[in-house]
Amino acid sequence: MNIKSRLTLLFTMLVGSIMALFCIAIYFFYDQYREKQFYSFLNERGQTIAQLVEASQDISKADIEKIEEANNTSLLNEEITIYDGADSLIFTSGDEKFTLSKTILAEARSGREIRTKHDNMEAIIIRHVLQDHRKPWVVMAVANDFPGMNQLKRLREILLIGWLLSLILVGVAGWQFANDAIKPVSDIISQVNNISAGNLHEKVTVGREKDELATLAQTFNQMLGRLEIAFIAQKNFVSHASHELRTPLALIMSEAELSLMKDRATEEYKVALKGIWSEAREMNELVSRLLELARTEEHAFRVTFSKIRVDEVLWQAKASVQQKNPGYEVHIHYDNIPEDEEQLKRYGDESLLKTAFMNLMDNACKYSSDGTVNVFLEIQKDLIKIYFKDVGIGIAPDELPYIFDTFYRSATTISKAGYGIGLALTKRIINMQGASIEVESVMGAGTTFILKFPPF
Repeated sequence: MNIKSRLTLLFTMLVGSIMALFCIAIYFFYDQYREKQFYSFLNERGQTIAQLVEASQDISKADIEKIEEANNTSLLNEEITIYDGADSLIFTSGDEKFTLSKTILAEARSGREIRTKHDNMEAIIIRHVLQDHRKPWVVMAVANDFPGMNQLKRLREILLIGWLLSLILVGVAGWQFANDAIKPVSDIISQVNNISAGNLHEKVTVGREKDELATLAQTFNQMLGRLEIAFIAQKNFVSHASHELRTPLALIMSEAELSLMKDRATEEYKVALKGIWSEAREMNELVSRLLELARTEEHAFRVTFSKIRVDEVLWQAKASVQQKNPGYEVHIHYDNIPEDEEQLKRYGDESLLKTAFMNLMDNACKYSSDGTVNVFLEIQKDLIKIYFKDVGIGIAPDELPYIFDTFYRSATTISKAGYGIGLALTKRIINMQGASIEVESVMGAGTTFILKFPPF
């Protein structure tokens, strides 16, 4: 069952149930009113007959019938029975003599009005106080409220037919209501079906501006924007990676082709193999960087997070950088050591964090005029700050927003070896550790990268 049908059914059931309760309430209260009115009539009839009997003890049933016919006040199938103070039957207007128990007579004589049923007819038992103050009589009046029951039956039929007709109207109105409510969803579905990888720039629009569907469309548009950025980044990544890999592959193929064109001396083959090995090493370095970059896109690594000391990872990164490049100098300045070593610990992936530190150190040394980087470690109110400062050529202000993009290289660094992956990889690693990275640079004076590790 689709949403439109379900909404229509629920709307019809809800309104139909409310209308049914309303009809039942009308029927119930009208029945209560009819019954109350009829018992009031019975009371008056019983008192009237009792007064006639009291006025003349010798009056007969025929005489009373003549009086009632003249006044036209008798009820349908009316039967009235009167007991005197000694609980003796002294009058009955019908053929049936109603026998009342001593208990009922006593209750009625005490002033209680007893209402009951007798053969689908209403009956009332009341007392009649005599004018000479003798012991009160007990009067039982029985009659059939045929007009009232007919009116009640007619009301029941009207309410039932009205409810069924109203239910049909409510169903039609509910269908129109559901159709109007679902129309924006249908419009969204139609628009979404027309969006593909080639036109992610298309946006979903909704006529209503301030309802939940408009918010849904806005959220979907934001998702499309992120997907478009991801597609563009993927295309750029593939394009740049292909370009970077094609260069060493072309060099390897050309070296091999030249070597195979004719027989050469052993030394010449060694030179060619060294060139091929050098290019293969560059390719291996690039592929390793790409794999590290891909690893940061996976979320499964988070399960390996553990509590690590940031300063120890910093020293490990320094040792690895200087071992790999003996000409580089990494100076770690660490003056105020906290007494509580827990202030130096954070949850993270040690190997990834070491890679990020090594990238920052390697970049700083590479672009410094003296191959040196100064690293400052500070603890400020449970916030760990690490500064990587170099005295290199600096980064132009208009290039700062792009330095963390994959394969981006500024115009001033083209002459240096690299692939434009290091800083992009570093930023992803730092963000995954729950930290942040900022950069400050002055042309000709150097660049400073600032890492901030918040508390757990």
